[in-house]
Amino acid sequence: MKYFGTDGIRGKALSEVTPELAFRVGQSIKRMPAIKTIVIGGDTRQSSTLLAMSIANGAMLAGIDVLYANTLSTPMLALYAKLENTLGIMITASHNPYTDNGIKIFHQEAKLSNEYELLIEAFIDSNEIIKSRFCGAFKYLDDVELKYLDLYKKMNMTETNFKIGYDSANGGNYQIAKKVFDRIAPNSIQIGNLPNGLNINKGVGSMHLEAIQQLVKTHQLDFGFAFDGDGDRVNLVDQDKVYDGDFIVYMIGKYLKSKNQLPNNKVVLTKMSNPGMLESLDRLGIGYTLTDVGDKYVLVAMKKENLTVGGEASGHILLPHLIHSGDGLMAAVYLLSILTEMEMTPQSYTSEVQLYPLKTINIPNVEKTSLNHPKVVEVKQQVLNKLGDKSLLLLRPSGTEPLIRLTISHKDASLIESSINALKTVIEEVNE
Repeated sequence: MKYFGTDGIRGKALSEVTPELAFRVGQSIKRMPAIKTIVIGGDTRQSSTLLAMSIANGAMLAGIDVLYANTLSTPMLALYAKLENTLGIMITASHNPYTDNGIKIFHQEAKLSNEYELLIEAFIDSNEIIKSRFCGAFKYLDDVELKYLDLYKKMNMTETNFKIGYDSANGGNYQIAKKVFDRIAPNSIQIGNLPNGLNINKGVGSMHLEAIQQLVKTHQLDFGFAFDGDGDRVNLVDQDKVYDGDFIVYMIGKYLKSKNQLPNNKVVLTKMSNPGMLESLDRLGIGYTLTDVGDKYVLVAMKKENLTVGGEASGHILLPHLIHSGDGLMAAVYLLSILTEMEMTPQSYTSEVQLYPLKTINIPNVEKTSLNHPKVVEVKQQVLNKLGDKSLLLLRPSGTEPLIRLTISHKDASLIESSINALKTVIEEVNE
């Protein structure tokens, strides 16, 4: 793909993800069959409104009606698009800084298929301008929040006694998160709730857990949740520990199995999952499917096996029995309801989990194709032979940044270090 990565289009705002590019994306929707109306929203980045309006202009010129949802979280937009049976376009770069932006497109309850991504890319690179005889209409939406809050009303969750905090990353869910937590945890404390267009994910949110950790310690809270800029990720912390997305999947899966409500006694995780976590699932009698990294791959596996719990260590949690798309806020509230019912903290509910040492490094300024170089392939196989079966080795190009990520997990920390050094060295050598 030229423009689309693992999570839509993403790049430097206004220099790579330009208004011109956004305009052509809006125009390209005309080439998708049966799309007459689109809904557009964005996060709190300074550039999001401009890009949203550029898409709207392109779509309206092509005769497509536009519904504008303004600032919201990605799950809110995805839900509205599903309920209204229309195409949803979210302007966001998720966990990246405000200097980046991107375009996520939702179609038929999922992120856009490869077929339609290729169609849009081909149109972007063409010289075609579509001018309809009648331009599309433009309308501001005022019912997105109500439709989203209906999901929480159906959960009938009682007020929790836990003292919690939450970090909205100065991003898209800062308003809706407060409305939800005010109902179920009225004494909770929110941070990352003062967006100014330039501070999304800046020192706060799921990529900067030190902020929520400090809040939990300072106010002696039981635990805290941290979301990312567009609200589709969540991580959990208490005063001593971080509980990533795999832990959240583990806790929800454990609970549902105890209630005989976990289909096939199975969850979906990614190849990034810690071997110690997989051992813990084995001991509970919970099976798992491991997919490539990317929540769209997790969703495909879940649909194939009709499963209800899946996610990534990064904090993308999929709970299709509650909402069809990844939603950090929904996952947080659902987990909070579980812990409230069980009268257990994250620490006590996961005390049996013993993770292996794990390390991830980024290798910048190298060609992604170097992963297929014979020397790299040879060293990788040698490392795999040394690590053995109960280990993790993942070497992959980033879908959102110009670098290669290397992750290794093993019981022996010294073996992790030597393995990382061997692979890093050979990758850099073949790029000289």
